[in-house]
Amino acid sequence: MIRRWLLVLTGCLFLSACGGNPYLEQSLKPAEMQGKDKAWFEKNWGAPSGKAPRFFGGETWTYYRIAGGKSSAPLFNFSPNQCEITLKFDKEEKLSDYSYSGC
Repeated sequence: MIRRWLLVLTGCLFLSACGGNPYLEQSLKPAEMQGKDKAWFEKNWGAPSGKAPRFFGGETWTYYRIAGGKSSAPLFNFSPNQCEITLKFDKEEKLSDYSYSGC
């Protein structure tokens, strides 16, 4: 009985850890729905770290940000987590899709 309970608890913890970043979702999802454009992102987020054209028109922007990190014990070295945010804009320069990793 206890093993089953621990297995269920472990499974729930694993699934909740794979849910994404709620802070980025609260920022990017409304921006996509409201049709924010490249000028809005450049004004509010700054210049992107990289830009690339898309095959069917539009552009892909990539931002790299430091998103927390870990400090290790003996010398308290800090190793930051580097977050990569990719924004995809359509031909009308509106946000059409986004993704992120390492956040």
